Amino acid sequence: MSVNHEPTQHPRAHSSKKPTKQQARQSARERLQQERAHHRQAEARRRRIAIGAAITAVVLVGAGIAVAVGTGTGSTGASGPLVVPAHSSGTDGTVIVYGNPNAKHTLDVWEDFRCPICDKLEKTDGSTIQQLADNGTYKIQYHLATFLDDNLGGSGSMDALQVAGAALNESTAQFKAFHDVLYANQPDEQTDGFGNLNTLLDLARKVPGLVTPQFTKAVQDRVYAPWAAKVSAAFNTSGVTGTPTLKLDGKQLTVFDNSGNPVTPAQYTALVQQTTATTK
Repeated sequence: MSVNHEPTQHPRAHSSKKPTKQQARQSARERLQQERAHHRQAEARRRRIAIGAAITAVVLVGAGIAVAVGTGTGSTGASGPLVVPAHSSGTDGTVIVYGNPNAKHTLDVWEDFRCPICDKLEKTDGSTIQQLADNGTYKIQYHLATFLDDNLGGSGSMDALQVAGAALNESTAQFKAFHDVLYANQPDEQTDGFGNLNTLLDLARKVPGLVTPQFTKAVQDRVYAPWAAKVSAAFNTSGVTGTPTLKLDGKQLTVFDNSGNPVTPAQYTALVQQTTATTK
């Protein structure tokens, strides 16, 4: 959404006669009144724009498209030194690679753990997306966001991400398993159900062998919160404006039909085959 800023105009009096003191005072009062009017108009425009952006975000989420209107990092609890989880990749470890890192093709996936449309895709195609990574068709590079914390309030995206960082520190497989548990148990995004570390620890217990005293301490101490803020910031500068977004070898995949429903697993597989055939 672009914002047009109209310049404030300062009227000038043109006269061959020197104005009297009374005229000068009158002119100054008029200029002050006009300036105040311009400021009121500008403030009203800013309020309309802010309200319009908020309404747009809610409408788009309801329509099946989550758009990152805000640019904050959702950095709740992100104080402390940067501790990068083991098994992470990229600058500051902000990319999570699942599958054979030497696979010929790369599927980049941008998600927000609070995003209901990501959940929709995961429930329909998640197992197929993983299967094609497991069989070596491509590797998956996860890029995770927290913009729904900014748009809707709360800290669930950031909290889930920092716990996912603790899981990643254990292994990529543990991260992926926890990733899948989060989507299998995703609460309504309006409730901020992930904004509770005890809830997240309960969900982590669904991943065999993940919850240990060391893992629990890392979660409760928010060891990976600064890393999660870095991951979120990397999303905000990626140029990707919504989740889920999937790109195979740099080409965006259309994984929803015109009605907003995810493509079937068979359609997803065919789409991958078609795309990889053109990038050999």
